[in-house]
Amino acid sequence: MRKVALRNLAAHKVRLALTLLSVVLGTAFISGSFVFTDTLQRTFDGIFEGQAQGVDVRVGPKERQSLGVPNNIVDALADADGVARVAPAVNGPVVLLDPAGEKAVQTGGAPSFGLSHLPPDKSVEEPETFIAGGPPSEAGEVALNTSGAEKAGLQVGDKTKVLVPSKGDPFEVTLTGIYEMPGAEGGGVVAVMFTEPQGRKLFTDGSHVAYADIAAAPGVSADALRDRLAAELPNYKVQNADEVREDMKKEISEALTFINYFLLAFGAIALIVGTFIIYNTFSMIVAQRLRELALLRAIGASRQQVGRSVVGEALVIGLIGSVLGLLAGIGLAFGLSALLNAFDLGLPTGSLTVLPRTAIVALLVGLIVTVASAYAPARRAAKVPPVEAMRSEFASAGESLRLRTIVGAVTGVAGGVLVYVGAQSTGKGAAITVGVGALGLILAVLLAAPALSRPMVLVLGVLTRPFGPIGQMARNNAVRNPRRTAATAFALTLGLMLVSAIGILGASAKTSVDVLIDKGVKAEYVLAGPPMIGVPIGAVEAVRTEVDGVSEVTGLRAVGFRLGEEQVGATAPDGPLDPVIDIDMISGTSTVAAGGALVSATEASDRGWEQGEKITITSLDNKQLELTIGGIYTDSPLLGPMVVDPGVYEQLMPQQLRANILVLVKAEPGADLTAMRANLEKATEPFVVVQVQDHEQFKGAQGQQINTLLAILYGLLALAVVIAVLGIINTLALSVVERRREIGMLRAVGTQRSQVRRTIYLESMLIAIFGAIIGLLLGIALGVGFLRTLRDMGIDQIDIPWSQLVAMLIASGVVGVLAAVWPGVRAARTPPLAAIADL
Repeated sequence: MRKVALRNLAAHKVRLALTLLSVVLGTAFISGSFVFTDTLQRTFDGIFEGQAQGVDVRVGPKERQSLGVPNNIVDALADADGVARVAPAVNGPVVLLDPAGEKAVQTGGAPSFGLSHLPPDKSVEEPETFIAGGPPSEAGEVALNTSGAEKAGLQVGDKTKVLVPSKGDPFEVTLTGIYEMPGAEGGGVVAVMFTEPQGRKLFTDGSHVAYADIAAAPGVSADALRDRLAAELPNYKVQNADEVREDMKKEISEALTFINYFLLAFGAIALIVGTFIIYNTFSMIVAQRLRELALLRAIGASRQQVGRSVVGEALVIGLIGSVLGLLAGIGLAFGLSALLNAFDLGLPTGSLTVLPRTAIVALLVGLIVTVASAYAPARRAAKVPPVEAMRSEFASAGESLRLRTIVGAVTGVAGGVLVYVGAQSTGKGAAITVGVGALGLILAVLLAAPALSRPMVLVLGVLTRPFGPIGQMARNNAVRNPRRTAATAFALTLGLMLVSAIGILGASAKTSVDVLIDKGVKAEYVLAGPPMIGVPIGAVEAVRTEVDGVSEVTGLRAVGFRLGEEQVGATAPDGPLDPVIDIDMISGTSTVAAGGALVSATEASDRGWEQGEKITITSLDNKQLELTIGGIYTDSPLLGPMVVDPGVYEQLMPQQLRANILVLVKAEPGADLTAMRANLEKATEPFVVVQVQDHEQFKGAQGQQINTLLAILYGLLALAVVIAVLGIINTLALSVVERRREIGMLRAVGTQRSQVRRTIYLESMLIAIFGAIIGLLLGIALGVGFLRTLRDMGIDQIDIPWSQLVAMLIASGVVGVLAAVWPGVRAARTPPLAAIADL
């Protein structure tokens, strides 16, 4: 039986190749996801291995956005027993400009930051390696890391400009040296090194530093010093060098875990689609081989041997496909890294990392999926009595669909109820409920699709009427075996369900943004900056002092603090809100009083707050402030859950992190908006990164960000659609083999080759459109259900892109025809007499 299985595989090379391809594509995405994230992780680990070298203990704040370590603590550390030297460090975001001072050096997603240089006699960390020049020695001098200098096109001695968002205008600097930053040069990081006095002036409030590195005195162990200082400084994070590096790795690992889950989710989708194709393939293979298997039974093979022979074929296919999928995944990871680097997203580069875990998972997943897909058809084939199998061409064609249709209907009703119930509320629990309901609907379609296929394909048969008897034959072929039709269409159904749901999510997000801006923003112009930089503080002052016709200029700034143990983000405006934003106040006034706060209706309801109530917030430095709730407003994504007094921002936000998320500019009545725009652009020109946008441009910029995300999602989903198309090709090719004698008879009675091809094309088109319609209906239901759970996140408009959905439906028909080209040509070449004589 082992020989039979292996020779059967070798005898059907095309079928083997198509089945292998579905396994390869499914496992490639899984292995590629692991290789990509493992490579990033190892590259970041390499970067962090070079951090904190020479440091025995580091004292820093527990929260990233805190003010830092007070100078008096640093001074006390210098006098502490067992401490040989203390090196205070400062850092903060900067924008490096080109030599002309007219363009920012783009880093993609990589950090662009400034830091201070300490001379060797004051430093604790190992000194930087300079490949040209040396460190800065006075104010106005800087050193750059290698990738920063390359991106800016700067050499030692060149002059350029630097912009610190939390300060005023860009200022000129001279490049004194270029140094290496081990492991970080491939990702486009820009690290601008200042002298210590200038670094403190730029990145601190004068009374704090970012952290303090400590060298232990001779004879004092780092761990002992760490433990003693930790006991003395319970409000600060006290770590040895290994713990500092592990902290950095942990943060990156958590970020990469999200990416990994994201990629693996799409890999799972591709694998699910591939699973149905493999299952469908083996079902058809077994149906075609019933006579062969019956003959084996007749000459003495047992049921178990017949079943094992089919599963054995699946085992071989799964093993080969998994190995090829692992190799393809490595190539996919390489291509993904190259693509992201081409888009300059700031990821560090490194050699591809393939861990044993990746190979094991890829092999196990491929084997398990393939063998599991083949088990049910093999078991069914083994149960068919030999005489009946020899007599019947398709033993399974006449099986009743009643039970599975009833189960599918019940599952569909349950899934629909869960989607509806989940859509009535918001939050994580509601999204999970909708997700469970979505799974129920998908299972319902899987079970009930054969029963649905007959009436739907008969109705869709109107599309083939213009082709006369050929069109009718194509419709009858699609209806004849509903199981095969449904299984073939399901792969496309799943792909288009996801594509349409994401399309609805994107369209609704853009519409929600448009409505929010049109109804919520009263200002004529919006000043915006890069996501990690924002609008520099100096740009706001420039607009206020230099632009005529401006009534109000209000910057929206973000600040974080704790309410109890929960960390909360709030908006801190630096001017009046009412002139620039349409605030729907439920109670109280929209004016934020000193020591006051406004809260959203949801926040007030969840926490049981009322107007006039006093609340206590805790800064990330553990300072407590008491605020009075001056009003409650209808939820607004522009304002978030809370709006606090600008004084709170000044007290809680570190100097180096201060910047505006957005700046809203309101014109005086009758002002010339065109001239005002020109003046705004002129006033903000020195700040380079600031964009002046009207309502339509601001909406367009937000929409572009959504489109970028959608493009990535569609690109990942394309794999599932490609697998679905291959599934159609596979099924049609196998059905051609299945109908070999029938096609030969048609050719013998005069059917032309072109007519045979046309029949296959039209059959494929009907199956593809059937699958697409079910997928689009599912996608609409699930898209709307999930959107309803996102109402509290600002996506409160539901927009179904009908033109896009219709285009996808038409494209599915075209895809069906293209997928049938090769099977159609193969069918047309069937020799009539040989096919009729084939038993």
